[in-house]
Amino acid sequence: MNCDEFVELVTAFLDDALDPATEARFVEHLALCEGCERYLGQFRTTIAELGKLPPETLSAETRDAVLGAFRDWHSA
Repeated sequence: MNCDEFVELVTAFLDDALDPATEARFVEHLALCEGCERYLGQFRTTIAELGKLPPETLSAETRDAVLGAFRDWHSA
């Protein structure tokens, strides 16, 4: 597994949605790649911190802009 594939699979890994073979490759890469280990840690920190924000802190306009950006992210 390379770093690009690792990044694409982070969300599935955190959701326990990887098949056993892919998860094994993911964990193996994680053990060997300091950069991806740091990336996964940052991802977990982001989730933990953003999970604390009440939804009403975002204006409707900002919420729609953020959701739109992520909706279009994979199509770019």
